[in-house]
Amino acid sequence: MHIGFILLNCDLGAEEYIVEELKQMPKVKNAHLTYGAYDVIVEVNTEEQKDFEKAVADIRKLSRVVSTMTLNVIN
Repeated sequence: MHIGFILLNCDLGAEEYIVEELKQMPKVKNAHLTYGAYDVIVEVNTEEQKDFEKAVADIRKLSRVVSTMTLNVIN
């Protein structure tokens, strides 16, 4: 199992829209609005590293996502 977190910065006012889009993605386990330096935190769970990379790429392609930071969990 590969687990990671992606921190997102979004266009102003797009946070709730993005969380709803994320929750419909099959590899996204959780997506939450946050206060602070990042607007949204996303938990992604996959079986393989390549699937994790694909999920991150799909998240980065969402409209109104400005930037991301990916954190891989070390088992």
